Amino acid sequence: MNINSELQKAALFHNLELLATQVVEGFISGMHKSPFHGFSAEFAEHKIYNTGESTKHIDWKLFARTDKLYTKRYEEETNLRCHMIVDNSSSMHYPKVKNLSLQNLNKIGYATLATAAIMQILKKQRDAVGLSIYDKENAFYATEKSNERHFQMLLQQLNSITISSPEKKETRTYGFLHEVAEKIHRRSLVFLFSDMFQTEVEEQKLFEALRHLKYNKHEVVLFHLLDYNSEINFDFDNNPKRFVDVESGQHIDLYAETVQEAYKTKVTNYIKELELSCMRYKIKYVGVNIQDDFATVLNTFLAERKKFA
Repeated sequence: MNINSELQKAALFHNLELLATQVVEGFISGMHKSPFHGFSAEFAEHKIYNTGESTKHIDWKLFARTDKLYTKRYEEETNLRCHMIVDNSSSMHYPKVKNLSLQNLNKIGYATLATAAIMQILKKQRDAVGLSIYDKENAFYATEKSNERHFQMLLQQLNSITISSPEKKETRTYGFLHEVAEKIHRRSLVFLFSDMFQTEVEEQKLFEALRHLKYNKHEVVLFHLLDYNSEINFDFDNNPKRFVDVESGQHIDLYAETVQEAYKTKVTNYIKELELSCMRYKIKYVGVNIQDDFATVLNTFLAERKKFA
């Protein structure tokens, strides 16, 4: 039996690379139609032409489409190292989705596709990308490289985590982040995709781990992924429901309306505290609603890449 072919059949994203390409191309197209389209110079191997530069590298075809002058970028101009970290804990597989697609995503599906889209841009720029994926029992780590074989291997790893949801696994994010911090030796741009569902006791340990990454002079961005309708607004009909903690298995039976306001207050306060902690430790916090498109993630990546260069 060919394990790789069976994995491809089972994976919910049947062609992750193609989907990632569609996300990136849609994002580029959207920016070209907006007042901010010049910002797209940060990828697709182009940069804005500055007056006084040589005109020999101007992309005249792109000028005809955009009415903007861009020059082509070359391999020696790009040397970014980027490491992607994906939380694969049980809570990241919420909500349950039978057929993942661009229009039908849960948190792990969103994280996977967003990571693949950023990797697609890095690939075009010939930048080095590494990947870490973790849950309670398993951890995958690959250092930063820029070759095609490495890129395809990372895509395969990303695709594999969409196959099934790990059941009732409490994940100690902080322990894994300490391990990653020890492994990344050269200064890198680090992105963490997580819903940040930790016990209150673990929150301080988690930020100590993020500070470990900062101590090693990496730039760290936290993409905080949530389903805003259910996980922030607690928007459920008022029929009696059983709510189950997917990591501990504990459950509670109630009418959503009876706790909605108290729940929203608690979650909103937690997010504010999370943002303040990130600010304190100079970690960029980005709240992401998985019901939205990928513009927030990709705009953040481009802005951070520009600062990092």
